[in-house]
Amino acid sequence: MKLGMIGAVEEESFIQAQRRRLSFLEFCVNEGDDVDAFRAQLGRITVWKQQYGIGIGSIGRWKSERIDANGAILPEESERCFKLIDACAELGCPSFVAGCNYVDGLSFYDNCTSAIRFFEKLLRYANGKGVKVSTYNCRKVNFVNTPEVWKIVHGHLPELGIKFDPSHARFFGGDYMQEALDWGHRFYHVHLKGSLIVGGVKVDEPPAGMDQTDWPSFIAVLRSRGYDAGLSIEPRKSALPDELAAAGIDYSANYFRSLLLER
Repeated sequence: MKLGMIGAVEEESFIQAQRRRLSFLEFCVNEGDDVDAFRAQLGRITVWKQQYGIGIGSIGRWKSERIDANGAILPEESERCFKLIDACAELGCPSFVAGCNYVDGLSFYDNCTSAIRFFEKLLRYANGKGVKVSTYNCRKVNFVNTPEVWKIVHGHLPELGIKFDPSHARFFGGDYMQEALDWGHRFYHVHLKGSLIVGGVKVDEPPAGMDQTDWPSFIAVLRSRGYDAGLSIEPRKSALPDELAAAGIDYSANYFRSLLLER
């Protein structure tokens, strides 16, 4: 397994990743972000990769609607995803992550078939480019986030992976250890984000390793399922004061390096 983190598209992200002895950066090009502007920076990203010895572990697109009210794929959004898959291929990035929205006016069956068509389209486009496509278990404009849906969508698409984050399962009443045990063989990318729940209520997202997640057991389950891809630290605004935010990321990096038995 390789340890990295989500970062901004700027040289400072590479400097800090190198300082923290991380292997990769992850970029998020979300709804409202300019995909073409991101692609215009690929030359600079390539230079920084080589200069600092930091790879690109994943590129994701969150919070975008892919399906219209009639269940049809939105062509402009699939084109944006195609451009990001091409960016992955150009940067030697092995992972592209996307979700799929639920349309309230359609049945569950129709939503699942629409999602299958959308991800089938991405898989077909990514074929031969060295890029794996995953869904994510975040709930933001995405319903392909639980084992019940994975059984249908991923059951129909054996090449489709899962980007997994234990905090999303915890915050929505799931069993992250069971999900990792049952579905870890389909995980292509993993986020490391802290979660704090008191009395059944979400309280905070502290730095991973300073939270309630049983990270040693979770990493052990990943190993048992043969997982050998990226572990990406996700910095979040937490109860830590701003002046300690960077120290919180440092803590997570050191903590997970110890779990991976890195010297």
